[in-house]
Amino acid sequence: MLLPFIPEVGHFALILALMMALIQAVVPLAGAATRRPLWMAYARPMALGQFAFLLVAFASLMASFLFDDFSVAYVANNANSQLPWYYKATAVWGSHEGSMLLWCLMLAGWGCAVAGLSRRLPAALMARVLGVMGLVGSGFLLFVLLTSNPFTRLLPNVPGEGADLNPLLQDVGLIIHPPMLYMGYVGFSVVFAFAIAALLEGRIDAAWTRWARPWTNVAWAFLTVGIALGSWWAYYELGWGGWWFWDPVENASLLPWLAGTALLHSLAVTEKRGSFKSWTVLLAIFTFSLSLLGTFLVRSGVLTSVHAFANDPTRGAFILILLGLTVGGALTLFALRAPRVSQAVTFGWLSRDALLLVNNILLVVMTVTVLLGTLYPLILDALGLGKVSVGPPYFNALFVPLTALLCLFMGLGPVARWKRMPARELWRRLAGAALGAVVLAALAPLVYHGRWNPGVSLGLLLALWLVLSLARDLFDKLRHARSPGAGLRRLAPAYWGMQLGHLGLAVTIVGVTVVSNYNVERNVRMAVGDRVQLAGYTFALRSLDKRRGPNFVADVATLDVSRDGERRFTLHPEKRLYLARRMPMTDVALRPGLLRDLYVAMGEDLGDGAWALRIQYKPFVRWLWLGAALMAAGGVLAVADRRYRRGRGAQRCNDEVVTS
Repeated sequence: MLLPFIPEVGHFALILALMMALIQAVVPLAGAATRRPLWMAYARPMALGQFAFLLVAFASLMASFLFDDFSVAYVANNANSQLPWYYKATAVWGSHEGSMLLWCLMLAGWGCAVAGLSRRLPAALMARVLGVMGLVGSGFLLFVLLTSNPFTRLLPNVPGEGADLNPLLQDVGLIIHPPMLYMGYVGFSVVFAFAIAALLEGRIDAAWTRWARPWTNVAWAFLTVGIALGSWWAYYELGWGGWWFWDPVENASLLPWLAGTALLHSLAVTEKRGSFKSWTVLLAIFTFSLSLLGTFLVRSGVLTSVHAFANDPTRGAFILILLGLTVGGALTLFALRAPRVSQAVTFGWLSRDALLLVNNILLVVMTVTVLLGTLYPLILDALGLGKVSVGPPYFNALFVPLTALLCLFMGLGPVARWKRMPARELWRRLAGAALGAVVLAALAPLVYHGRWNPGVSLGLLLALWLVLSLARDLFDKLRHARSPGAGLRRLAPAYWGMQLGHLGLAVTIVGVTVVSNYNVERNVRMAVGDRVQLAGYTFALRSLDKRRGPNFVADVATLDVSRDGERRFTLHPEKRLYLARRMPMTDVALRPGLLRDLYVAMGEDLGDGAWALRIQYKPFVRWLWLGAALMAAGGVLAVADRRYRRGRGAQRCNDEVVTS
């Protein structure tokens, strides 16, 4: 029977995947260097084979979970026979070893996608791109096999029952958040490989940009969705309604997102104007390097975080060496070959080129700000200079003003012309948008809340400035068309992607501003029959009951929520105790809405039939994640542009079709 040998099948598949990754790393790169077509042709089949064997390994580990094979140490430590099957399946990436296997699988999947979807790529460039991805894949597969093997057995001392999955992870968030986040992290390996291939070849042109840009957009969109899902998961899972904590692990995902955003804009300038080539390559290196740094921070054991559920200090040195070799080698190659790919292109201080350059500088400064705030406590601790904590006051004091500056230039960028533009013309186009944003931002708090709030007005001013400048740009592009329909058809998907991305940021800013200033919260003691008033709603505790789940017992409160004397709906928050680990968890009750969330979490049993409850009214909190969804949709929509489906001889877009 094959079942007892499933872990061995998975382990052997991992070894075969490593062998194929090594061949993919060495032979195609050597073939490109010596101009040997046969050697270069190894790139595609090795990439496909590596992905196939990693898929076998991943399926083997999942089967071990589903069949409760507690002879596998990783399964015994992260599963239980009472665990629902869907959590058994997702427990595969619930801790360190399995999550690194998922990382390797996704890295191979991206390589497989490049091999299958980029057949028009010149053979030498394809060999170099897949060869670099093979090098990265080899490093991570070595890491898994040497330090983090998920198929290690406990024979002959097999436990009769598993320790269970961490209750924090027994949630739908585990099913969708890590895969999305990893798709973003690992996706930047593609543009990194394109950048290294360009340095090796000594050439970056518009065709290279058109090949690299779609992969960057898709990876950025995945990372955007992954960060948003992490924020949403923390919002309802931790029981106190926070959506961003400036936690070091959260920062680890924000860093490549900020650098990736700068990279998107830099690629647009390189494609359109042929400038920023060195800047684009350097950003590609930094973006993927920050993805690797995030892996090191989360998995090395140097951080303590509610998000760092899979860490081990003994593995940190291996990841640090891998990070050093990747970043050090890439930067050395950049220093040697960058002069060959750079090109001087002139532009005026007031032009789209200049404004995008300022935007990129601001994004890099924001990245460095977050990076320093994250690493500074670790560096001091490593040097024996004491322990310090860098928290929200530092990040808010620096990040918020930089975001405001970024939004100012983002509003100017779409309206400005390439190369140069008179200041008077730019002012004429945007004066109405600026005045409208100021007036509406000043009046909105008075209309919404009855009194003026400077913080809310500032946030709404930034959001309205972005929206109205986008509207002005769209108006300028349509006003000379024969008809609105004809004008809309002339605009490329990349343009609509830019519009959606900037609109998404504006929506997120509205959500952050409103919920941060108008959130209402009460911590109350309630027994059956008690009532509490909050933000115009009445919460009445009708009953306290107990229920048993598949692997937990729970106290359940039933609250009737009414408004204006009329009962509207019922909420059921829970306090759970997971039996295997004897770990308590809060399961919040949410009543979501486009304009507000009602949020109830159970605290502690206070005795005499009373419980501590936290009740919150959170206006516009959904706009945080709606904005992220719009940004991600914009990134994906831009890939639909017909230029990215053409070959090397693709013609450049018409000047009126703007991409950014």
